[in-house]
Parts: sequence; C-alpha cells; structure tokens
Amino acid sequence: MTPVDSAAPVTGFGPEQLSGFRIGVTSDRRSADLIDALERRGASVLHAPTVRMRHADDDGPVIADTRDIVAAEPDLLLATTSYGMRRWFEVADAAGFGARLQDALSAATILVRGPKARGAVRAAGLDDEGMSDEETTASLVDRAIAEFGAGTTVAVQLHGQTDHEQLRRLEQAGMHVLTVAPYAWSNADDDDERVTRLVEAIATRQLDCVTFTSAPAVDGLFIAALARGRHDEVVAALRRDVVAASVGPVTSAPLLGAGIAALQPDRFRMGALIRLVCEHLADRATLRVRTRHGDVQLRGTVAVVDGTPVRLTPTSVTLFRALVAAKGAVVSRRELSESVDGDEHTMEVSLSRLRQSLATPGLVATVVKRGYRLDV
Repeated sequence: MTPVDSAAPVTGFGPEQLSGFRIGVTSDRRSADLIDALERRGASVLHAPTVRMRHADDDGPVIADTRDIVAAEPDLLLATTSYGMRRWFEVADAAGFGARLQDALSAATILVRGPKARGAVRAAGLDDEGMSDEETTASLVDRAIAEFGAGTTVAVQLHGQTDHEQLRRLEQAGMHVLTVAPYAWSNADDDDERVTRLVEAIATRQLDCVTFTSAPAVDGLFIAALARGRHDEVVAALRRDVVAASVGPVTSAPLLGAGIAALQPDRFRMGALIRLVCEHLADRATLRVRTRHGDVQLRGTVAVVDGTPVRLTPTSVTLFRALVAAKGAVVSRRELSESVDGDEHTMEVSLSRLRQSLATPGLVATVVKRGYRLDV
C-alpha cells in the first residue's frame, strides 16, 4: 500500500465544508488546535488520545544522561523534537546543569530534524548547522553519517520511543553515541472510555476519518483495539471505509505496514493535514446523484435532498450510501440486508425509517421482487 495521492489542489476554508462528517482525533498534544479547526468547518469530532506524552516519574536518568553528555563534550548533537529539547533544558536547569549543558552544546555542531526542533534550539540560546532533508530521524542520521566520520561523539535527543535502528546506524558508522530521553510515550489504559468509544466507532464505520499526528498514536490505536477484541475490525474499516489521515511518512509507516492507505499531505504540517482532510471529505468522500426529486448528496451522516439537509442514523447512512452509490441501479434486498448485518425484515424496517427521515415520497423506489433504487 502507498499513501493516497495528495497532489490535487485543496479547497479553501468554509464554515460548512465538513458538515455531516465525523472525525476521530487521536493526538494528545496540540489536539485542541486540530479539533477547533475541524469543528469550525462543521465536523463532529470524537477526541480520544491513543497515546500520551508523559514526563518520567523520576528525572534521575535524564540528569545522569545529561552529566554524561556534558562530560563527553560531544562533537555533534541531533535534536529531534521541540518538546524534547525544551523539556531537557527544564530538567537540566532544575538540577543546576543548565549553564553547563548550554556550554557543552554550544561547542558542538547541531543538526535538527525539523523547524520545530530548530525553534527550540534557538530558544535555548544555541544555533544549528542544518536540517534533515525529509524531516525524519532516518534522514537526520543520513546527514550525520554523510558529514561526520568514525570517532565522532554524537548526542541524540530521543523522542518518546527509542529508535534503535537509527542508533545502530550511528554506531555502525563508528560513532560514539550518547542519548537522553526527556519524555516518553504511554498507551491509553484498557478502561479508557474515550478510547473504547473511538475503537467502537471505527469498527462500526461510524466515523468518516481518523487523524494521526504520530506513529505511536497509530500503534496505540492498534493496541487498544486488540485489548478490546476489535483489532481485525478496526484494520478492515480503515482499509475500506474510514479514511486514515496522517501528518507525514513517519506517522504513516505503521498504517502502511497494516495494509492501510494513508491520506498524507505533501508538507508535513498540521495546517496541511487539515486542508487535505477538508478537500478529501468535501470533494472526494461526498456521494452525489441527480434524481427526479432534485440533487442528492450524502456527506457523512447528512443527506442533502434538493438543498435540504437531513441527519441520518448510522443504519440509515449505510442503506442510503448503498443506494446513492448505485446511482439509480437496483440494489437487492440481500445486498442491503448484508450491509446492515441483519435479515430482510430488519432491513425493511430500517429502510422505512430512512424514507420517513428523508421526507421525500418516491425518492427511494421499490422494485418488486428485486430490491430498491433511487428514482433518478
């Protein structure tokens, strides 16, 4: 699987762009900005952090690693995250090592993974010599290996989860590697009700899109789904019916590893992710058909019939989606029953409720002994 092509132009801001769509947000830090942006565009948001950034219960290891780095006077520092750099200096300052750490790092060459890490480095009174080409840890290590030889002492600020593969690459290049982990990731508890609702909503296709801003958040969702006995259903839903939107290639990697195509912007920024989600849902995920009763759209949970919006129940959405997608062709009773995991009687009761909700007599037509169709 490969990321979904994101080269198409994006739509501009509109307060109703995402009206009717349901979006899951898995991030912890900066989630408020993302949620606000989606809700201002009309989306209904389910927020459930699948992983949390936490400080260590004991800063002793961070202080010990800081002592080792100061004593080693490193030739090179690899700064990976803004939060990690800020947290590192907070711990060092509290332990009385702030000035010594700044002196040690000011004598080193500093390479940063991305612009946010660069901002934190400069906020600490330091300066960097360059940024990784792809804003990933792997490309940061590529540059370090290309520009520095064996015998280099390199300090690496880790970002929540230790990337052992990249550390091994530095060691295999003959470098002396020191690390510091100012924070860590922790997965959601098994009894976290918000995460349970998220897992259920994905598995039952009650979300149109789920956003991910870190690879640990993807892993956290899979772990939570496994703990709740819904892993296979969640993966199947994300492969077919629920859009997985990722901020960049590192975040997309565990999705692609599970066979899930990731919607991913060309620029690895929150704003670009928001614009791409808006464009994809408003333009590509909206079903449209012209009928004798006016233009019909299905936007997430909202049916729009001749300009009149109607919010539908999950079962009605499933039935209406099948009918709209058929564009006037007959959908058999069996197909409709299977789509809602019920028998024909249950489906017919649900279809009757759908007709009542749409309040447009004749829009959903019965084809005797065959099934149902839209009156196009």
